[in-house]
This record gives sequence, C-alpha cells and structure tokens, in this order.
Amino acid sequence: MALSTFSGRLRIASMKADRQRRALISKLMYSPAFRWRFGSASAEQLLIVPQDLRSNDPSFWLEVQQEQFGLAGMLAELNGHSPFDIVPPNRDWERALHGFGWLGNLKAAGEDGAQETARRLAVEWTIRHGRRSRVAWDPGIAGRRLIAWLTFANFLLEDADAETYDAITRALGTDIVRLSASWRDGADGYPRLLALTALVLSGLCVAGHEAQLAENEKLLAMEVSRQILSDGGHVSRNPATIVNILLDFLPLKQCFAARGRALPTPIGPAINGMLSMLRHVRLGDGMLARFNGMSVAAPAELATVLAYDEMASGPEAFRRASKFVRMERGRTIVIVDGGGPPPLALASDAHAGCLSFEMSSGTSLILTNGGAPGSADRDWRAIARATVSHNTLVLGEQSSSKLVRDPVVEELLGSSPIEGPTKIQVALEEQAGALELSANHDGYYGRFGLIHSRQLVLSGTGLRLLGIDRVAAPRGTVRLRKDLPFSIHFHVHPDAECRASSSQRGAADILLGNGQTWRFTAPNSTMSIEESMHYADSAGPRPSLQIVVRGATFGETEVRWVLECVSGDIT
Repeated sequence: MALSTFSGRLRIASMKADRQRRALISKLMYSPAFRWRFGSASAEQLLIVPQDLRSNDPSFWLEVQQEQFGLAGMLAELNGHSPFDIVPPNRDWERALHGFGWLGNLKAAGEDGAQETARRLAVEWTIRHGRRSRVAWDPGIAGRRLIAWLTFANFLLEDADAETYDAITRALGTDIVRLSASWRDGADGYPRLLALTALVLSGLCVAGHEAQLAENEKLLAMEVSRQILSDGGHVSRNPATIVNILLDFLPLKQCFAARGRALPTPIGPAINGMLSMLRHVRLGDGMLARFNGMSVAAPAELATVLAYDEMASGPEAFRRASKFVRMERGRTIVIVDGGGPPPLALASDAHAGCLSFEMSSGTSLILTNGGAPGSADRDWRAIARATVSHNTLVLGEQSSSKLVRDPVVEELLGSSPIEGPTKIQVALEEQAGALELSANHDGYYGRFGLIHSRQLVLSGTGLRLLGIDRVAAPRGTVRLRKDLPFSIHFHVHPDAECRASSSQRGAADILLGNGQTWRFTAPNSTMSIEESMHYADSAGPRPSLQIVVRGATFGETEVRWVLECVSGDIT
C-alpha cells in the first residue's frame, strides 16, 4: 500500500531528503577541495592486522578450481572468465563479490594456488573497479572490503612482487579516502555502522591515517549510541544483525588494546549488551529465534561471539527496549516478539510477526516462525515476511503490518518496508511459579476496528503452555456487517513430527527428537493440520506442517488453546 496519510507522506519525504542530503555531502567531501583531509591514498605500512572471527570454508577453493564461484548461496559458473567479468546471478552475490569476505575461504585452503588466486583477483578488482562501480563503492560494501583487505593483508601481500604489492596497497589507501568521504551515503542501519567501523579500523591499522582516528571514533560512538538499544538489541530488531556487528566489534576492541588506546565509551557497554541479548533470544537448540529477517543459522559464528561473553549472566525475562520476551521454565523456552517493525528506513527486511512466538523443549524445537529465506530463494521472501508465516493470529487474511509501496523508497532500501502496528502493550508477571504474558496490538484496528490480544501462561514446570487469543474492539462492543475470517497459526519445526492424536479426538500430537510428545488442543474451535514451509534452512525452503485454528468473528471472539507435554522424558 502507498502511505496516504499526511504523516506517512511526511516520513517518506523526510527519508528521501535525508538520503539526498547525505549523497550531496559525500560528493562534496570527495571533491579535490576536501579530499586532502582524509590523508594519503596509500597504505604502504600496516601497523597491526585485525583478527578474523568469521567462519571460513576451505572447500571454496575446490569450487574455484572447478571454475565456480559460490557466494551468498548462489553458485556462478565462470567458464574461463574472471568473476568480475560475468553477469552476477543476483544482487546479493554481486555485493558479496565486491565485499571480498571470501578471502578468508581462500586463506583457509592453505595452498599456494589459493593465495596466488587471491592476489590476482585483488589486482583485477583494482583494474576493473578501482575507479567506477556503483555496487563496489556502496559504503556498506566498501566498508566490508576495507575490513577484509586489512584482515587478510598478510595473506595478500606476503612475498608478493612489487607491482602486485603497489596495486593492492594503493587500492587499500583509495578505499580509506573514498569511504571517509562517502560513509554518510550508506544505507541506514548496519551498512552505515559497518562503514564507520572500517574507517576506525583503518586508523588503527594503517600508518599515515591516524590523524582522522579521533574524529572517526566520535562518529562511530554516535552511531553506536543511535543503533544499539539500551538492552543490547539492534534498532532493526533482527537478531542476526547483532552477530554481524559483534564479529566486527570484537576484533576492533582487540585492535584498540593492541594500540594502547581506550575503547570509545559506548562500544564496550554495547558489546556486553549485545552478547547478553543473544542469550536472551537463544532457544534450546542454541540458535536464535527467527524474528524480523533472521535467516539461516550460523552456529559456528554464534558460538564464536558468545565465547567472548565474560559476564554470562542469566537472561532477563523482558527486554523493554528491544521488546523481546523470554519465558523459561524447566527445559522449556518460549520467546515472544512483543514489538512492531523498526523505523521505516530500517524496515525493508522486517517481518509482520507481532506477538508471534517460538518454543523449544530441551534441545528440540517445537514451534518456529518461517524465518527469512536465503539469498538464492528470494522469491519466497514476500510470503516469509507475512503474518501467516508466523506463530500468531491472522485477521481477515491480511498481515498485521502493511507494505509501503513507493518506487523511490524501494530503490533506496532494496525492497518495500513495512509499518505498523503502532500501539503495542506487553506485560509479564509471575504467578505461583508460572509466567504469564499479556499483550495486544493495533495492527488490524485501522482496517477492521479490532485489537488482537494474546495471553500466554507457561506453567512452573514448563510442561504446559496455555494460550488465549482474542479479537475485540478496544472499547465497548463492535458488530461487524459480516463475519470476518481469522486463523491462528502454529508452525511446527520440520525436525518434529506432527499428526492427529490417536488418543484424543480433535487434538494434534507433536513428536520431538528427544522422545517427548506435546499435545495441542483448542476446545470448541475448528483445528486442522496443514502444509507449511520453513524458510530459514541451509538447504533452502523446507516443507513442514502447521496446526491452524480457523474461525470467523462478528466483532468479538476468544480462542483458548493448550500445548502440553503428555509423554517422554520430562526431567
């Protein structure tokens, strides 16, 4: 939908104006009159090299030897050409190519041929894209490339001939200067934070660029304060973004220590807060809940960053700034999304999953949202973002959030953002050992005049979850002209088995890998087991099943349901 309200049009106009202003400043700062302020376009002497914490795949080198280049979930056939000469299979592949994060894969191969290929491709990039390339010089991509070239500088430069050495160090210096001028033009959120992180790293690592370090530290500190919430969440509300930031910030912290410089004030607390937030949204299998763009899990990288959590404090139940609720009793964990989409400029990857939840018992997942598909399966993205792919109520066959259709905004953000709900209330209490969540949102109020309220009660043992979903007017009684359909979705993780109960009519049993059986019942309601899709899987979208409670409301309806462990090891 297009924003028809005055406030909506004003938000879009403001976002466009801000991007135009930033682009103009970036262009001005890269002009000869100001460019000199950013130091020499050379990086001949490296003082320190950042640590690489990202997971690397040595089999990438085997693919390259077979003239294949696999990035962002897509495998490109080279057929004798350079990867910089072929038509990119998709946008994400192209961005990953110019980001040079794949240098770690070549280094991990541990072969001279892989090192020589890395050098050759780096030099090829300087020839083809060192001056002009819209994608290559996007500030977020340039920031990723700068960090990669700093991190793998020894791999690229050790024993290199003079011509190769000069080409790479010149390109590294040019990256620093150009990114110093253009970082403001980066997309809001992680890309802009990444660009500033790269600039601070370059000031710490490259001789001759220390003069800009103090100013870049201030800029990064301001961006950290704006993007990292007080409880350690990221303003995008995507748990995966926190992992990516920590993979950049932890080496950055080490570089500050190596240079004997104090870490800028907001960064240390932000690191601790983000580590704590990851534990908060972590289910029993060790992976993060699938909210707001969380895609395929990266267990090695998650384990890597959590190994730096020196405090390892117990997770809080309710993170008010990020609006995620953790209900944990016994071996059962329930994580609830108690918030709406982030600000419009950050909502292009957000999902319409307000009041949805995920649930695990021990290390087995019971209910999960669909999650975000990988880059190779972007055709599934729209349905994955819809409310119907989340464990919550859908009213009138519509999502609780609305797509914002505007060609300029879509071009700026890469896809359509979503907005709403705007009013969300969440409360969590403990009653005789049980945890009780009460929440509601107004995502359907503008269209139907109704509010969705949800109550979840997790027993003290963790073996019973009671849910009450209600649609009604916020005040008084509303009688609709005609009944409005609704559905409440419970997506079973594909590793679990779901089938009609053989011992209780109208019930569904969920069989877990740990031997437990959980029974779902919804008395006085129409329940069915239907096909579903789990999008956040490394092998691509994966068929699964869902339990769906369907009905119609005339203006006020309440549905009670129970999910309870009925057999298996419950200790």
